[in-house]
Amino acid sequence: MERRQRGVSAGLLLLLYQISQVGLQNIPSVTLGVLVLNIFLFLNPLRPLTEVCLSVNEAVHRKNWQRLLLAPFHHADDWHLYYNMISMLWKGIMLERKLKSVWFAYIIAVFSVLIGVVYMVLEVLLVIILDDPSYEMNCGVGFSGVLFALKVLNNHYNPGRVSSVFGLPISSKYACWVELVAIHLISPG
Repeated sequence: MERRQRGVSAGLLLLLYQISQVGLQNIPSVTLGVLVLNIFLFLNPLRPLTEVCLSVNEAVHRKNWQRLLLAPFHHADDWHLYYNMISMLWKGIMLERKLKSVWFAYIIAVFSVLIGVVYMVLEVLLVIILDDPSYEMNCGVGFSGVLFALKVLNNHYNPGRVSSVFGLPISSKYACWVELVAIHLISPG
């Protein structure tokens, strides 16, 4: 995992612009807190990415469980932060208003840890199925897994909508799965 540049960059500036366009007063408290935390940790990471990324090798074999808490809130670069936080902004506004702040905060906390556990289980399954121990070394950071879970939850609470994925109209019920495959094909890392 490469070291990202610190400081203000194009992705971060665009994110701050988008937030200002929505208006701080229009962003519910937990959603705003998640945005602020992620931006703060992007500008002031607790540790280098290689020391916070989540992998089976680091978390399970070396018993470095704190990575379950740190990995979701660190991002590889400014565009990774931008895309994740723009997604968080819109999903957070919709879901936090519907679920209320306390319940939404609980969901974010649970999803943040649970997604890391699911990630590691899938990596172990790949090791077993493909007989390739290198999957234990795959190391990931970012909020994407939490956002995917929030999208599924949003689709549950707002059924029947149609989303556009690469310009194609797709039922929101299936759009999150199409987006997941598309993201993997575009950016497999």
